[in-house]
Amino acid sequence: MTVIVARPAQQRRNATQRHALVATSHMRLMMLLMLFAAAVTLVIGRLVMLGLMSGGEAEARVAALAARGDIVDRNGAPLARTIDAWTIAVHPKQIIGDKMEIAARLAALMPDRGDQTWFYGQLTRPVSFVYLQRRASPALVEQVNAIGEPALVFARETQRLYPQSTMASHALGFLSTDGHGMSGMERVLDERLLDPTKAGQPVALSLDVRVQAAMESELSRAMNTFSARGAGGIVLDVATGEVIAMVSLPTFNPNRVGMAGSEELRNITTQSVFELGSTFKPITVATAIDTGTIGLNRKFDATHPLKVGGFTIHDERGDPKRWLSMPETLIYSSNIATARIADEIGPQKMQTMFRKLGFDTKPDIELREKGRPLMPTYWARTTTMTTAYGHGIAVTPLHLASAYAALVNGGIWRPATLLKVAPGQAPVGRRVISEATSARMRQMLRLIVLRGTGRKGEAPGYRVGGKTGTAEAAVAGGYDHSRNVATFAAAFPMDAPRYVVLAMLDSPLGTKETGGWKTAAWNAAPVVGRTISRVGAMLGVVPDERADIDVSDLMPLIWQDPTRKPVTGN
Repeated sequence: MTVIVARPAQQRRNATQRHALVATSHMRLMMLLMLFAAAVTLVIGRLVMLGLMSGGEAEARVAALAARGDIVDRNGAPLARTIDAWTIAVHPKQIIGDKMEIAARLAALMPDRGDQTWFYGQLTRPVSFVYLQRRASPALVEQVNAIGEPALVFARETQRLYPQSTMASHALGFLSTDGHGMSGMERVLDERLLDPTKAGQPVALSLDVRVQAAMESELSRAMNTFSARGAGGIVLDVATGEVIAMVSLPTFNPNRVGMAGSEELRNITTQSVFELGSTFKPITVATAIDTGTIGLNRKFDATHPLKVGGFTIHDERGDPKRWLSMPETLIYSSNIATARIADEIGPQKMQTMFRKLGFDTKPDIELREKGRPLMPTYWARTTTMTTAYGHGIAVTPLHLASAYAALVNGGIWRPATLLKVAPGQAPVGRRVISEATSARMRQMLRLIVLRGTGRKGEAPGYRVGGKTGTAEAAVAGGYDHSRNVATFAAAFPMDAPRYVVLAMLDSPLGTKETGGWKTAAWNAAPVVGRTISRVGAMLGVVPDERADIDVSDLMPLIWQDPTRKPVTGN
């Protein structure tokens, strides 16, 4: 049977109905567009609210950093700059995806920040916001964004960059989260660097990055070779007090200061005080000569240990058991002869010299990170004798460097500075010894390197003069006899001194190559010699094998013993 179904009649709308339908469709489309725009606005607002920092804090930090001036070395090399960079952060409480998987992918993209465990720890922190990477490259931002996790956020942010990484970090310092200096010259110069009237004008420090790099390299090498706990080094202009290099190890990276511990942040050269041992002996001899207490031709009994009350002063094994002249006292680094010299000088004159050299106050430099010296409060006879060879008095390495500058520059002590000094603008300073005494000290310091404990500190052609010092490490309640502090303080060229170079190692160990010796003659002195060889020409000192300081008038005071082995003690 065939069934025929009639086709429905076609509905026809008149023109009025069609216009109404179109109008309704347009209205719905407009409403959808408005809702979409509102949603986009809401999302953008939410992103702003969830920005890398809360409004007031972010605005203050951006404003501070954007206006912060640059810091450069004495030759214009950048040390601290303000840059635009990307930051990568996360809102842990808003993560949607699998946290362990996200952590694995982040660790693969940013292995220098941490492993999967570290990133997982950041993603699970009970906080609303965590930085994952600062100063990220656009390529890294793109890769992290590809993970597809909405809780990962990115932003362009003005940041402080230290392009030399860890170099000179203690001198430079670092910033707080609100963009202000927290330590170093960043703290000292905070107001100047934020001054809008000086925008675009970098501040030049006295540092030379070439010299800084060389000294850091040599000290790091020695610290590793001798398994030292720490090390410090200074290169100082003897005429101006400018610090050309300041090294403190272990160091830290100011770009990632949050990863540094208290030991890394401590500036050994200006904050830590040490008993610096026999490096004090030239100061004692200079005091004896300058005060007229002892004539140059005097000799002192070093044939046997010196007993004062219940205290006995010894010399190193192998030192000459005879009467020593003043030059020989320094060449052989005799504790006994130095103590006898100090006994004649007396406590008042010794204390006066120490105060002239600033050993009773914090080091004179712009930095806020400064340690106070430990001067004896009661001066017994033995106190005068032992401080004469650096025992029982503790100062910073910078104190000693400034003192040696005065010993060799004609007798003028000047404060140290980390700011570049314009020609003719060096501080006047104060006289601590006469020019004649300074000339004598230049001769004697040169003889120590030519014939005494400083031989390994020589740099061919640069006429180095200096003094070693090795002292037991002071600890609460006494001394750690298993540890010492090894220092070599030197200057060059001794016929016309330009720079003091000081190296110090905290608790070095002996090695097979040094025959087990862990004194300054074996570890600190070579650091200075190698550093001078590397930087002398950079500093404008032309090496000359034929030039030298004239020491001929002191040679009659030195006993010539052709059978004696080189001095290797303190």
